[in-house]
Amino acid sequence: MEHGAPDRRPRINLRPLVFCAFGLIFGIFLYMRIRFGGLRPSDFLFCALFLGFSLVPFSLRRTGAIVLAVVLFGGIGAAATHLYTENFQRGAEEGNYTVTGTVCSFTVKNGYTEALLEDLSFDGVPAGGKLSVNLSSEEVRAGDIVTFEAFVTRNGLPMSADSYAEYLFYSDIRYTSSNAEYERAGERGVLLRLQSALYDRLSEGMGKAEAEVAYALLTGNSRGMDEGLLDEVRRGGIAHIFAVSGLHIGILFGAAMLIFRKPCKRYAFVPASLLALLYAAFCAFSVSSVRAVVMCAAVGAQRAFGRKSDFLQSISLAAIVVLLLDPADFLSAGFRLSFGACLGLALFSGPLSRAIGHIPHLPRAVRSYLSANLSVQLFTLPLLLDAFGYVSLWGFLLNLALIPLLPVFFLTVLIFSLLALAIAPAATFFLAAPEGLVSLFLAVIAFGDLSFVLTGFSLGAGGVVWLSACLILSERFRLAVIPRLSAAAVLAAVFALCIAAENLVVSGGRIYVYARDDQAAALIRTAEANVLIVDGEIGVQECEEFLARRYGGELDAVIVLADDELSAVNHAAFLPARCIYARDEIPTGLNETDVCFGETFCVGGMRFTFLTREKLAIEAEGVTIEADLNGSPALGADLFLGGADGGLKFSFQRGIIKAI
Repeated sequence: MEHGAPDRRPRINLRPLVFCAFGLIFGIFLYMRIRFGGLRPSDFLFCALFLGFSLVPFSLRRTGAIVLAVVLFGGIGAAATHLYTENFQRGAEEGNYTVTGTVCSFTVKNGYTEALLEDLSFDGVPAGGKLSVNLSSEEVRAGDIVTFEAFVTRNGLPMSADSYAEYLFYSDIRYTSSNAEYERAGERGVLLRLQSALYDRLSEGMGKAEAEVAYALLTGNSRGMDEGLLDEVRRGGIAHIFAVSGLHIGILFGAAMLIFRKPCKRYAFVPASLLALLYAAFCAFSVSSVRAVVMCAAVGAQRAFGRKSDFLQSISLAAIVVLLLDPADFLSAGFRLSFGACLGLALFSGPLSRAIGHIPHLPRAVRSYLSANLSVQLFTLPLLLDAFGYVSLWGFLLNLALIPLLPVFFLTVLIFSLLALAIAPAATFFLAAPEGLVSLFLAVIAFGDLSFVLTGFSLGAGGVVWLSACLILSERFRLAVIPRLSAAAVLAAVFALCIAAENLVVSGGRIYVYARDDQAAALIRTAEANVLIVDGEIGVQECEEFLARRYGGELDAVIVLADDELSAVNHAAFLPARCIYARDEIPTGLNETDVCFGETFCVGGMRFTFLTREKLAIEAEGVTIEADLNGSPALGADLFLGGADGGLKFSFQRGIIKAI
């Protein structure tokens, strides 16, 4: 380009697969927003920026190609999601059945097993989808064919921002059953039985805690791990090591490439890809494992035939494959974080590496590693907040230390576990090395305090603004310095406004409702007070998860609505609150927590009146709110909170109440 001549290059390069993947994702996203509720104008911000700048400078041929790709694949995405949704609603109705199914996933608990069944039949009639059930034995294993009689309920569509309902939907868990006594009717599935054999061998040759961690590392099933340990790992920002992420597949693929390089030469990527695919199948084709297999195979093939690998094209191909196989995977945290991490690398690793390169005497490998870690953290921050309600402030440092050690950790546990499976008499000997490594890991986690997290608020539309800013500030987006800085300043201001609008309560008040199965809570926030109302079924962990997305400070009060007030008060004592309120005076045995009893009391200008132990009337700002979290109908109230789906938000001000 001549000096002084206008830059006529496209702001965003035309990569066909990128626009196809974008259209597919946006079609799925738009269908879900419309079908399940929650569509808002900010949802179109990223799309408008991406497509708008993709068409600059305008040319008929380029515009036609982009529009065709986005519209075609957007339609495919919407149609595929519609078919999946309609299929999810098909099957048996609620009722009592004789159920037969194959265990595809299991978690051993104290005296029973949480099992997920596939290949279902109800009273001998085959049915699609999966069923979740607690079976009355610790001996249930993957691949077992079980039969039992139980009452079966249907799981509904995720009609609100309820992460658990979304999990049931994208996992195709259409049914939930009551606890059941069962009979074992056989077994099937080589890989499922191999999973069971691995679990048993690890349990026999290692301590319980070490065995569960090793099993989670190798299979991605971390539900058997101690909840306290798992929570610490999540808060430390290193839970991805137990998700069979792209790191695991990449390590396995790289090791296989080294092994097959000499005999297979440039075609070493073929057996390496097949081995990675086999391992992904062993791990039930998790989203991150399928993404990694496709990307590794694509990069390997490009290098084998002398073509320069295109990271964005590889990411896009992987997204297309994953979402065509299962469009509902878009809702999973695994999909968003796995692809978000890759996009962060593609957008920021280059410029950050060059910026860090100005540090004197810094080795190139260290520079690349630091830039990659920062890139991932930068792009996934809003995704982590949306998925878990918090972002680890230790994550960057812990990953700096852990990721270089993960190949040794993972391959050691994998190789010695396979040897223990193959040579049963020597299993204890072979498992000594991985048990030692896992014990060291547990000791390090136990030694540190990983509770330092960013939590207690919601990004709302600010998440879209953040991702839009990532697009504009990346080197993939061609923009002069002054326009880029101006756009960054505007987006920073909009981001701050979004955060303030979502989380600050200046006048009037807001109500956030949580409901899942038989558990319910409502958070009432005004400029003067923050009050949490809980029923007798909700646990401390569920309350903490709810508050992580809505309020991070000390509560002025927790009000319990429960027939068993003692149990509810004891649960509430673990929450950060100045006082707990209950209706009838009972001995609690609590010395460090204030517990107040009475039918009427006031908190921060709000008046609360117990109508019964399980029903509460609230008066604030000229608005009457009736909270009956068991779902009984309200009489004469401006707003009834009972029976609501999780994720609902309301505001009240000047005697007016409305959903927001």
